[in-house]
Amino acid sequence: MDRFIYSSIQMRMLAAILAVATVACAPLAAQAPRTAGGHPDLNGYWKGTKDTKPVGNIAKDLPGLKLPLTPAGEAAWKHNTTATVDPEAICILGGIPRHNASGLPFMVLQTPQYVAFLYFYSYYRLIPTDGRKHEEDPDPSFFGDEVGHWEGDALVVDSVGFKDTQVWADENGSPHSDALHVIERWTRPDASHIHVDTTIEDPKFYTKAFTYSRTWEAGEPAQRLAEYSCAENAVDREHLGFGPGPIRPDGTRGYVDAAPLPPPPPPPVPIKK
Repeated sequence: MDRFIYSSIQMRMLAAILAVATVACAPLAAQAPRTAGGHPDLNGYWKGTKDTKPVGNIAKDLPGLKLPLTPAGEAAWKHNTTATVDPEAICILGGIPRHNASGLPFMVLQTPQYVAFLYFYSYYRLIPTDGRKHEEDPDPSFFGDEVGHWEGDALVVDSVGFKDTQVWADENGSPHSDALHVIERWTRPDASHIHVDTTIEDPKFYTKAFTYSRTWEAGEPAQRLAEYSCAENAVDREHLGFGPGPIRPDGTRGYVDAAPLPPPPPPPVPIKK
């Protein structure tokens, strides 16, 4: 009996040791890298995954994809979708929270004092992590007045002071006002992924705060964003329609039953000489 008890204790101790050793010896590719200061290293090129559905919609995690709009928010949504052109289509910055819902890739450049997010349209946001507070009266901007700090392994970005004109909160034309307050919690669960939980609060347009979450995957180590000039040769600006176009029941943009494309035109008849 004593031998059996002793053997059981030994086996449990061995199992615990093996579990610790398994974690310690996990492949480096599976472990989130850290900076010299001990924080998760968020540097890299990040691209969307097919698991984010519907992409571009901040109502993704809400029941029935239904935003908790106030009457003023309903009016703003109707205005965005029937009387405004997509701001990004005319080279206006998308801002936050739109970029956290976007399907476009981005890069992160991280230092002890700042974290920079570089976006596909060749613009950026620069977030201080040096302990500063919000400005007392910030100038309204598309990304807001942003300050960051670390809570354990999470980079927390707190943003206020947003513009309230020529802005869409996502690709579907969802609205936000100048009362918008956004809190982002960025984490890196492993070397191959980066994750954000975005809390959106806007008492003018939404009856309650809500959260949008998603994960991106790492690109190739040498991958980087290419130059992109949105305003160059913008010949279609005068032909753009209002709003995001039709939205399917699953929250994505587009027609449910798209009409077939017309047949191509016949080739030109050669001129006889």
